[in-house]
Amino acid sequence: MANKNTNLQKAKNTKDDEFYTTYATIESEVAHYVPHFSGKTVLCNCDDPFESNFCKYFLKNFNMLGLHRLICTSYCSSAVIGTQLNLFGDPQRFLDKDAGYVLDVEKFSNTNGEITDDEIAAFLQSSTVIKKLNGDGNFRSTECIEYLKMCDIVVTNPPFSLFKELVTEIMKYHKKFLIIGNQNAITYKEIFPLIQNNEVWTGYRFGEMKFRVPAYSQPRKYRYWVDESGQKWRSLGNAMWLTNLDNDRRHEYISMTKAYQPSDYPKYDNYDAINVKTIRDIPYDYYGIMGVPITIINRYNSEQFEIVGEANHGSDNEFDLFKPTINGKEIFKRILIRRKV
Repeated sequence: MANKNTNLQKAKNTKDDEFYTTYATIESEVAHYVPHFSGKTVLCNCDDPFESNFCKYFLKNFNMLGLHRLICTSYCSSAVIGTQLNLFGDPQRFLDKDAGYVLDVEKFSNTNGEITDDEIAAFLQSSTVIKKLNGDGNFRSTECIEYLKMCDIVVTNPPFSLFKELVTEIMKYHKKFLIIGNQNAITYKEIFPLIQNNEVWTGYRFGEMKFRVPAYSQPRKYRYWVDESGQKWRSLGNAMWLTNLDNDRRHEYISMTKAYQPSDYPKYDNYDAINVKTIRDIPYDYYGIMGVPITIINRYNSEQFEIVGEANHGSDNEFDLFKPTINGKEIFKRILIRRKV
């Protein structure tokens, strides 16, 4: 009964934002950035080495990507840490949930071919590759910041409630990154200016993603299911990859086919800009400020447009210029853009 009560209390006290990424989601995205990883040190700093698919992916592809080093650190309160594998192959030694752990690898397997899951499991249980951290493994701790300083690229899926804190740390130390977040983060005061200044942009997957969730996650009416093994799942329609690794997608021009007609593009009540309902409705012959859906960020080409600001509450930050209303009716938040070419 004590264990049950503890789990219930944990569920109440924990933010429901732990989403564990599938191997396929990682594989399909990283495939677009392979040349960026050659000779680089990768840090997965929100990832249990025993359970994380980020760790598994980079171990399986360590040689194919030409990595110099892989570092994975876990936080002590990870909902999955130690639930399947014991420590260092000793059946009597399980992972300590009061501590963080680090996997630090500079060489893995002598083959350039496919590495099996059994090889990875055996490797992880070697006493030389995973060590207990001095602290709890929080990515903001002094200990984990030292690992951040050592890396070239951060690749991870942080708790969504800590997304802006992770991006802030990464940018502070001038690191490259490829991380998963919620599209709502686009308008955060910590994230928006980075997008506006062309310092970060979205990756290829922007929208639907499915994730494993902890056992204590509460059932939901929509986008929730339990598979045949009892694993709980959720899907999100507004997930995204955010990165500062260059990709071809951000250089593609949006095709514009509609002509500007004042009757089709009403102006906002309190700002000199027109409202554009969808990305496909951007007029090809209008060069003033336009309010467009925030999904423009996934199509944004800084050679074609400039970002002027956002229209959200009109008070969140200096980039939030006004609350978007038309004829007294408030509409959903908008990104404000202006044509360059």
